[in-house]
Amino acid sequence: MATVTITDIKSLREETGAGIMDCKRALEEANGDHAAAKKLLDEQGLAKAEKRADRKASQGLVHSYIHGDGRVGVLVEVNCETDFVARTEEFQHLVHEIALHIAGMSPEFVSEEDLPEDYEGNPEETVLLAQPFVRDPSLTVADLVKQSIAKTGENIVVRRFCRYERGL
Repeated sequence: MATVTITDIKSLREETGAGIMDCKRALEEANGDHAAAKKLLDEQGLAKAEKRADRKASQGLVHSYIHGDGRVGVLVEVNCETDFVARTEEFQHLVHEIALHIAGMSPEFVSEEDLPEDYEGNPEETVLLAQPFVRDPSLTVADLVKQSIAKTGENIVVRRFCRYERGL
């Protein structure tokens, strides 16, 4: 078994946002392998996110984003469980990134549950949570939200959005 140092734990914590003890356990389980420990934490975080999905998210933010020259504007509501989390820089950054994504990618629906029954298109093109995230196409917007759920320990829900484009 590899020796896990406080420096290793601190580095993993800074990179993932996971708790100190979670980082220590992951590094011990991965025999000191940083990449494997990060993967373990990601898997644990996704499992925690799924457990929180039924929890009520009634706090949060309504955020506006106006793209560059005022041609595109977005209003988005993202909810979490407590106003404490809603006021954190990390949550506010998540909401801003989602608004920016909506401005650039023009989704029509929040989730696949919002699709009409006779829908025949590609959800990756029109469903916000199914779209590859504009800043990191290896993640979907849903993955981005799940990562924030794992970090904050609260359920986070993209409730609704509205996108305006000048001249349309």
